[in-house]
Amino acid sequence: MKQLRLKVLAGLFIVAGILSWGAARLWDAVGTLPSVPLAAPIVLAAIAVVLTATALSLRSRLKAQRERRPGAKGVEPLMAARAVVFGQASALVAALVAGMYGGVGVFLLGSLDVPSRRDQAIYAGFSVLAGIGVIAAALFLEHVCKLPEDEENGKGTAPVA
Repeated sequence: MKQLRLKVLAGLFIVAGILSWGAARLWDAVGTLPSVPLAAPIVLAAIAVVLTATALSLRSRLKAQRERRPGAKGVEPLMAARAVVFGQASALVAALVAGMYGGVGVFLLGSLDVPSRRDQAIYAGFSVLAGIGVIAAALFLEHVCKLPEDEENGKGTAPVA
């Protein structure tokens, strides 16, 4: 399984940010800009917590499995692979969502003197931070499920059995 590349996540974030900034400018010019939901950073933070909890659980189970502790609940390769896919998908979506709210937030920075727009910019900023949290948690989960380096061929990106 291929690891996520930070360049890809950064690229998605930047492209989504630029497109949403342009869309916000256009939308504001022809109508009323839709509001940034307060639920966005809350949902992203909840996803980051779930990813972190999954990574910590898998890490302790893998450690017990490697140490061959009696009664240790192991991790099947398919379960580890699914966890990595969940993390990667979450990170990709978080990069897009955080970029989108980042672009809207940058657009709103020009009108912070309007209280409603200031609130929207704050929600957008928290959404970006929560999206970065999801990305960090997903990368941690991916790291936990990575095979140790194979000394012969230098490969080590598949989930641990």
